[in-house]
Amino acid sequence: MLSIIIPVYNEANTILPLLKLVQNETHEKEIVIVDDGSTDGTRELLAGIRDKNVRVFLNDRNHGKGYCLRKGIAACTGDIVVIQDADLEYYPDEYGTLVGKIEEGKADVVYGSRFLGAHRAFLFYHYLGNRFLNFLANMMLNTNLTDLMTCYKAFRRPVIQSLRLEADGFGIETEITAEVFRRRYRVYEVPVSYNGRSFDEGKKIRSIDFFRCLHWLLRAIMRGVDVGTDTLLKMRVMKNNNAWTSRVIEPYLGNDVLEIGSGLGTFSNYLVSHGREVTLLDRNPEYIRYLHERFGGNPRVSIVESDALAVDNTFKDSPFDTAVAINVLEHVSDDRACVEKLRDLLVPQGRLVLIVPAHMKLYSDMDKELGHYRRYERDSLVALLTSAGFTIEKIRYMNFLSSLGWYVTFKIRKAKRMPLSTLRIGDTLIPATAWLERRVSMPFGLSLLVVARK
Repeated sequence: MLSIIIPVYNEANTILPLLKLVQNETHEKEIVIVDDGSTDGTRELLAGIRDKNVRVFLNDRNHGKGYCLRKGIAACTGDIVVIQDADLEYYPDEYGTLVGKIEEGKADVVYGSRFLGAHRAFLFYHYLGNRFLNFLANMMLNTNLTDLMTCYKAFRRPVIQSLRLEADGFGIETEITAEVFRRRYRVYEVPVSYNGRSFDEGKKIRSIDFFRCLHWLLRAIMRGVDVGTDTLLKMRVMKNNNAWTSRVIEPYLGNDVLEIGSGLGTFSNYLVSHGREVTLLDRNPEYIRYLHERFGGNPRVSIVESDALAVDNTFKDSPFDTAVAINVLEHVSDDRACVEKLRDLLVPQGRLVLIVPAHMKLYSDMDKELGHYRRYERDSLVALLTSAGFTIEKIRYMNFLSSLGWYVTFKIRKAKRMPLSTLRIGDTLIPATAWLERRVSMPFGLSLLVVARK
């Protein structure tokens, strides 16, 4: 089902004809209309609508298009959300083109580009401003959109409801684009027709809105995504660290591996590339979607959406010879229950391979932002695992140099996000760290590696 969001402000001449066109479009749909304090009789026309699939929200005053869209987004219940302006500049009979790639499972977001399709010749300076904003967005987001300011955008509902949107006015258009590309969603553009209006015909965007849109583009790009996803994305650039970690755990991996908390597949890629039977598990549906996109065609890979504390119900008859959890256990409220459930999923003598953050003295606001309940001490981790029925085969601290960087960055400077520059410096030092830690057993480190047998 489609959810059609229609923000409205002083569109008495077009709202009813537009609504008729939307209703005549063939998809099953709900229509969410948000009136933004109209004073030209639009509200009275909306009060007369009796269609069962139409919901009307009335703002107390004029807030702006972004405010209306946020209100409409929160009210949507359909599988796909389409944004429709209340004027007659766009054609609802083209919804099929707009949502087709989403219905096929190929896209998360689709932009209807006015510059790829047939269009009425319209205002040059608006065109020029649009092209300049496109150029900046494409350069900063590393993409190739042709029309980020288009009204016609379609989204899978979980996608648009996951975006952090704050702009009240037309800046919502550039803010949406920045949010979508920062979160690495799959975006398509398709051609749509466009009947651009003049100011005399009711066009409302003004020259000042160019600067507002530029402000929200830059603001959304700089703030990034939520801390957890931001950190996962940044960790993917740590090639040395990820390769080192993979080498360290390789001797302890069997042929039937369960990875808990696969995230964006940073370590999953290593597990899968060695020809094992691998089951990837995560509780975040967006990460699951990404894992399906990346590994779903591999017959040796299974992808499961589940919480770490529910693995006993998810895999009742599927014993594994190895369970891997890299930077996961600290996120689990009841870590003892979790390791006991993982033990029950392992064959006799099966291994549990854990990497967890070390030293409660390093616990910081960043840990809280990441959702860490704790960091681990060596003795307490050994006690936890042995009490749950495991025998410790190996335990060691890892990455002692990065523990110093963590202390400076998050305990002294009290940073709330992982600086990319710090990650790059830390990754550059990994070869030297790995060489030294092969020869000397360090008494501290950023992480603890433990291998435990059932």
